[in-house]
Amino acid sequence: MTALEHEDSPVYLKLRASIAAAILRGQYRAGDQLPSVRALAAEHGANPLTVAKAYQSFQDDGYVEVRRGVGMFVLPGAVEKLRIAERERFLTGYWPRVKEHIALLGLDAHELLDRETA
Repeated sequence: MTALEHEDSPVYLKLRASIAAAILRGQYRAGDQLPSVRALAAEHGANPLTVAKAYQSFQDDGYVEVRRGVGMFVLPGAVEKLRIAERERFLTGYWPRVKEHIALLGLDAHELLDRETA
């Protein structure tokens, strides 16, 4: 599970988060073709209709384009647009819960930032 996912999220949102993370990591760059719906469904053990729904959300948001008979491709500027959208999603959706949990546990945010990961 990536930082962009949440355990209780619907499957298509988990798939969307996985694809978004891959784009943000540079696994798929502008002009690159995304895996076919069937290939991604098989890779994740998901229903192809669920993968299609995740892909449709990327198309609706203007991150990818469909080339009929060829596949789905990452559009120029998608990484920057996606990074901005995911930052906003993190700051409004995840950060308040993380901040609340930090306070609940009595942790010091500065110590957490300085802490080395294991």
